[in-house]
Amino acid sequence: MKYYSLLFTLLFISLSFGQNDQKISTVETVEVLNNNKAEAIYYFKNNWKVLRDNAIKKGYIHSYSLMETTYGEETPFHIILITTYSNKEQYEKREIHFKELIDSHGSLRLLNDKKPGEFRKSRFSADPAKHIK
Repeated sequence: MKYYSLLFTLLFISLSFGQNDQKISTVETVEVLNNNKAEAIYYFKNNWKVLRDNAIKKGYIHSYSLMETTYGEETPFHIILITTYSNKEQYEKREIHFKELIDSHGSLRLLNDKKPGEFRKSRFSADPAKHIK
C-alpha cells in the first residue's frame, strides 16, 4: 500500500495547479538490476534525458523529471521517470515525436557495453496521468 501511496504522492508533487491545466504525465518506475547503478544512471542521463531535452526544445513535451529513490520492500524501484505533456495533442503525438528524436539521436549510449535489459527493469507505469485542475 505504501508503494501506491508513494506513487500518488509523486504524481501529486509533479503536478502544477491552475484553472486551465490540461497537462498529462507518464510515470515509470525502474528497478536497477544486478547492482548496475552506474550503467542505469549513465543510460538515463545520456539517452532518456537527452531525448527529453530535445523534446522540450521542439515543443513536444512540457517538462520531465529523472529521480532516484531508495529501493525497499514497499518501493521496489530505484529510478522514477516522469514526462509531462502540455496537453492532449502533445500526448497523442508522443510516439511520432519520440520516434523522430530517437532516429536523430542515433545509437544508444551505453556504459560498459551493457544492454538495457542487463541493468534495468520497468516495475510500474502510470500512463496517462491527468493533472488535477
